[in-house]
Amino acid sequence: MSTVLVAVLVLPALGAVALALWPARAERAAGWFAVALSAVVFALALVLLSGRSPGTWHEVDVAWIPSLDVRLHLGVDGISWPLIALTGLTFLLCALYSLRHTPSPGNPRKLLALLSVLECGVFGVFMALDAVVFFVFFEVTLLPMFAVIAVWGGAGRRAAARQFLLYTLFGSVLLLVGVIAATIGRGTADLAAWAEAGSRMSERGQIAVFVVLLVAFAVKSPLWPLHSWLPDAHTEAPTVGSVVLAAVLLKMGTYGLVRVALPAAPEGARAVAPALGVLAVAAIVVAGLVCLASVELKRLIAYSSVGHMGFVLLGIATLSVPGIQAALFGNIAHGVLTGLLFFLVGAVKDRYGTGDLDRLGGIATVFPALAGVLAFAAVGSLGLPGLAGFWGEAFAVVGALARGGFFTALAVVAALGAALAAAYFLRLLRRTTVGPLGSAVVADVRRIDAAEAVAWTPLIVLALAFGLAPDLLLSLTVAPVEALVAVVNP
Repeated sequence: MSTVLVAVLVLPALGAVALALWPARAERAAGWFAVALSAVVFALALVLLSGRSPGTWHEVDVAWIPSLDVRLHLGVDGISWPLIALTGLTFLLCALYSLRHTPSPGNPRKLLALLSVLECGVFGVFMALDAVVFFVFFEVTLLPMFAVIAVWGGAGRRAAARQFLLYTLFGSVLLLVGVIAATIGRGTADLAAWAEAGSRMSERGQIAVFVVLLVAFAVKSPLWPLHSWLPDAHTEAPTVGSVVLAAVLLKMGTYGLVRVALPAAPEGARAVAPALGVLAVAAIVVAGLVCLASVELKRLIAYSSVGHMGFVLLGIATLSVPGIQAALFGNIAHGVLTGLLFFLVGAVKDRYGTGDLDRLGGIATVFPALAGVLAFAAVGSLGLPGLAGFWGEAFAVVGALARGGFFTALAVVAALGAALAAAYFLRLLRRTTVGPLGSAVVADVRRIDAAEAVAWTPLIVLALAFGLAPDLLLSLTVAPVEALVAVVNP
């Protein structure tokens, strides 16, 4: 199974090289090649679910830089596999979507090559069991996403791309400092060892390390008030860029907190957890209020991501099994539902040429199927029971209540924030799908095409499946989360 693990990581990189060298006259063939390769990678990611064993399911550990004692240590377990599978599915759907929908200036071959590099970097982050390897792959994702926004984005793409790069580079510098400090304090860069052995660092040293790592990952999550790069990046990114950003890249920050920061400095995590909880709840409330005032569809969905990730971070801040379980579930639910929402927003803008809520209206009259799927994704994102968005947010609040004390107040405020989410998503539906026709002129009268239907359908199915049977995910994560919490709260 180690061969499969390596193949999942390496094939996207080889595909990126092939696409970069592909003859320009054969763009269509390059698109189908990217789809086929993405399908193979996703299938191999699903294969990793078989042959599971307690602890790390599958593992590769070979020397990489012997003189520095850096090892290419990769693995997959119940915490990382759902994100690996979501990554494989997301890039497959984006490749399929790009067959028919490549924004100006075109050239889908180069766009797909960048997405393949991005996929390789994300897989590396979720597979890394060595802190140095984790950092290297974390950095691999920066430039491809920058290029996707800067080249294929909207009118303000260059400013948004620069802001994305500056923020994330700032986080990367802090991540490097945190990884070096934690490695010195632990005496090893092996993340598996961090999750088992005690730290040689003092409590003050652990607090410092955890704060540095927290800020580094908070930029990527993003956590209020380090979130301001995200709305511009989402608004200006092409549809596939927004989908990848929401479904996959934001998860690198929250995953890093769970996989790297908590085991690196457990005493620091316990000391800083209340402050993290406050910032998480602030993100929920502030994002909700901004969404209520937002008049641009894509920007509204972007700010809603800040609120949703606030619930994820609140679950992590509880340092409890229910809370971290809720956070991991919320990660996947957000990836599925918000990825679907950005696909739908792209479809609306393709047809109307605008995302201005003041100009949209009556979509259900002209495009009833599109309006129906948009309503499904919106009510899923607001946390309707029976859909995936409910469980992560509800149990983040339950985890905070179970923690008691100060966290009880945070749970109450977070629950009010969930009510704000219901308000702004229902406002979105009222302004776009029902009522009289808006002033926006329908520029494209076509109904849902095959590429859109294929891209949306798996996300709709997953939103229903995880909403009706949450144990599909929870059963995978419970054992590693219990082991992690035992380290953080000995």
